Formats: sequence, structure tokens, C-alpha cells
Amino acid sequence: MISLKSRKMKILTYSFFIILLDQVSKFLVLSTLGFGRSKDIIPNLLNFTLVKNKGAAFSLFSNSTNFLTITSIVSSLLLITIIFKYPPKSYWNFIGFAFLLGGTVGNGIDRLFKGYVLDFFELVPINFPIFNIADVSINIAIICFIIDITKDKSRIKY
Repeated sequence: MISLKSRKMKILTYSFFIILLDQVSKFLVLSTLGFGRSKDIIPNLLNFTLVKNKGAAFSLFSNSTNFLTITSIVSSLLLITIIFKYPPKSYWNFIGFAFLLGGTVGNGIDRLFKGYVLDFFELVPINFPIFNIADVSINIAIICFIIDITKDKSRIKY
């Protein structure tokens, strides 16, 4: 079993790499593709189409940038506080917090410095909102929390 201090630092380290991956991917797509163009990545499945999302998931709260920026900052600080005061005791909760913090901060950085979030993954065969790595991270976190709730914790050691 790893120590509590080590566990907290690992969550922050994993989150940092998720934030880095998110921000670098957005920068690369912006610098190579730009807005208003689309690039086939996997034909008939995945395109890169860079868009400005001024809302939250599924463009909820569109044009509420100040509210969403404040929400991102408060959520990130709350997550860090929870991680330090109540470090996760299970593997899935640990991974979930790392992905949730990484995704929240990744999109929060965009909102704070750009006023919108850069999204670029477009699933071609279905009419699904365009998304980014931070969005994927938040969804992975939700899956981890669901697994954590439903899994028998007495058998899990990390």
C-alpha cells in the first residue's frame, strides 16, 4: 500500500500529464488545422474539426463564459482540497480523481485564457458534439467512479 502523501502526489502528477496532453493537442490542432477546416483522421469515423465551444458539455450554458470560468476554477480548487483532505482509498477512485482534475483544469485553462474551449474530435457517423481530450478525461473519471461504487472494494489492493 502506498503512503497517503505519495498517493496525493501521484494524483496531481497524473492530472498534470492529462492537462499537458490536452493543452498540447489543442495547440497542435490549432496550429496545423486552424478554424473552419476539417481533416479526415479515420475515414468515415473520426475527423479533426476545430471549433470554439463557449458553453459546457453539449454546448449547455452557451455564452456564459464568466460563469463557466468561475465554475472551472472553483471546481478545480474543490477537487484539490478533497484530494488532500480525503485522499482516495480505492484504485478506481484514485484514477477517477486524477482524470477528473486533469479534465477540469484542461478546459478551465481554455476558458480562463481564451474565453472558450477548443474542441476538435468529431465522430463522423453520428451526430455527436465535437469534443477534446479534457472531455474524454472527465468521462473516463465518471466511468471510474461508477466502477468504484459497484466494485467489491475488499479485494482491491494498490
